[in-house]
Amino acid sequence: MTIKQKKILAQECVDALKTEYPDAICSLNYEDPLQLLIATRLSAQCTDARVNLVTPALFARFPTLEAFCGGTEEEVGELIHSCGFYKVKSKDIIALSRMIRDDFGGQVPDNMEDLLKLPGVGRKTANLILGDIYGKPAVVTDTHFIRITGRLGLTKNKNPLKVEEDLRAVLPPEESNNFCHRIVLHGRAVCTARQAKCEICCMKEFCVFSTAKEETV
Repeated sequence: MTIKQKKILAQECVDALKTEYPDAICSLNYEDPLQLLIATRLSAQCTDARVNLVTPALFARFPTLEAFCGGTEEEVGELIHSCGFYKVKSKDIIALSRMIRDDFGGQVPDNMEDLLKLPGVGRKTANLILGDIYGKPAVVTDTHFIRITGRLGLTKNKNPLKVEEDLRAVLPPEESNNFCHRIVLHGRAVCTARQAKCEICCMKEFCVFSTAKEETV
């Protein structure tokens, strides 16, 4: 498939998902950039639903950047214990808070280079911040995204960075962030890891995986 063909396919996917999931919102609950950053760090190897159960008490105990900076790993760890890997996550949360205070003037960075300097922050988290907080074109390559874009035929890669590069090349930049949110919703409801429910999929008419399955029936 040529780049031009993939761009056409990508636009079809954008349009179909926009109709199916008009409210493209992040599934993590937050009120400010720091809260989204911390919630996203907690979501590693943990469901968003679990994170949303944990963060109200965490953010009530630590309502500001300064509060996190003055906290301890033990205090944070007690509140996030059920998210898993709580020791490393609590260490990262305290460290990134202090780095934001000391190195970035108390503001969550608005660029990839600086975001990646923060402890525990990778491209997935950085892209989410850039897209949701700063309105920049972003491609968040979580497991749902990698699986579904592969099935659609938009990429053949499994490496998150390669997938991000492939999708940046074909997605309309202004649609990329919301597209990622909608893909997550679709991955949970329809195109799951266990089963692709092609018969009820809004993209079955042009999805490579779906059409190939139809041809073998």
